[in-house]
Amino acid sequence: MASVVSNFSSTVCRLTVSGGQGLLPTLLKTFQKSQGFVNVSTTPTSPFLRTSLCNHRSRRFSASPNAFPQINEELVVLGIETSCDDTAAAVVRCNGEILSQVVCSQADLLVRYGGVAPKMAEEAHSLVIDQVVQEALDKAKMEAEDLSAVAVTIGPGLSLCLRVGVRKARRIAGSNVLPIVGVHHMEAHALVARLVERELQFPFLALLISGGHNLLILAREVGHYIQLGTTIDDAIGEAYDKTAKWLGLDMSRSGGPAVEELAREGDEQSVNFKVPMKQHKDCNFSYAGLKTQVKLAIESKNIDATIPIALSTDEDRKARADIAASFQRVAVLHLEEKCSRAVDWALKMEPSIKHMVVSGGVASNQYVRTRLTKIAQTNQLQLVCPPPNLCTDNGVMIAWTGIEHFKMGRYDPPPAACEPEDAVLDIRPRWPLGEEYAGGKSSARSLKTARIHPSLTSIIQQPY
Repeated sequence: MASVVSNFSSTVCRLTVSGGQGLLPTLLKTFQKSQGFVNVSTTPTSPFLRTSLCNHRSRRFSASPNAFPQINEELVVLGIETSCDDTAAAVVRCNGEILSQVVCSQADLLVRYGGVAPKMAEEAHSLVIDQVVQEALDKAKMEAEDLSAVAVTIGPGLSLCLRVGVRKARRIAGSNVLPIVGVHHMEAHALVARLVERELQFPFLALLISGGHNLLILAREVGHYIQLGTTIDDAIGEAYDKTAKWLGLDMSRSGGPAVEELAREGDEQSVNFKVPMKQHKDCNFSYAGLKTQVKLAIESKNIDATIPIALSTDEDRKARADIAASFQRVAVLHLEEKCSRAVDWALKMEPSIKHMVVSGGVASNQYVRTRLTKIAQTNQLQLVCPPPNLCTDNGVMIAWTGIEHFKMGRYDPPPAACEPEDAVLDIRPRWPLGEEYAGGKSSARSLKTARIHPSLTSIIQQPY
């Protein structure tokens, strides 16, 4: 896998804790005029203001009223990610060089609450966000004023958590007169593959799998995606986490790695779990029913999750391992079946596809990678998986996606240097990435009610 990742430094720290819309167009236009910006679109439905900047106070902006900031190898972007339970920041150059990466995990909170508790996660983000961002800048040997722009996740994710990152990004951008790029979390998971595999060109197929999302997309270009399938209830990562919790496994590294490790000791054919949605000839996912099957199997074996697996008897450990292995086999088989159909659909629309990207936290699972490699090989596609530290939530993917959009002129002008604490922030907890493929639309009720914001693709494709 070709890569230009160099001078790479990474910090992962464990955190222990005790215990939508953008600014109103009128206010925004007033501020922009005061800052010397011209030709600014204030369309409230756009995730980025298509901005031509003329700002004599900043060397980063072109002197031409109708030109975008110049793009060159010196473009450096800070990426900030706080959409769920990891506080992350990174500094990345336009050529793909990772200058720094810092991730502060909330593993102790996951263990304590058996999953993500939004209010606790927000407080944890607030406690460390300044330290994480400063450490990323220090490792990159840069000051905030040396940056070209700031990129930050604005959705989808937990609204309480998203606010922490967005506020921090806006403070940095405002204080240093920097453009700001709002990033779609799932698009970032897809596009980070283009950082590590420089031969990855559009169009390509992507399977994005994490704790909160299952998404199959056809990526046609930056900001242009067709949604082939999504989850109608629970995502695979959620199923892994709940299975780990019910089996009494160590959640300090999240449920996925714990289940995968235990599954190696078990017989994957021992429990006859049913593959979800066999009768549905689409590319959508459902893991709620499989979770119920696992819970019933655990109850039938009289497994006591309050007894850590390290203290269990050999017989009890074998029973837990068999359930873990059987669950993993069926959970991934569900991925395989939907992925195979998505490949067929994608190749009909774009016969030139050569790559299949698998990214997101669950893509770190080696069992998942091995099984999906066979799907890619069967269809003569090259499987592209970012390294594990770029599959889980991280600031690198946010910075890189910010760079991809910035190069296309999609960004917001610097916010006010001193925004009030109660300023309205553009965060999008439920934000579809692409438009649904006409041939694969689902009638599932959850898909109808989940859409709050227009998809990223529909917004970018909108004339302005």
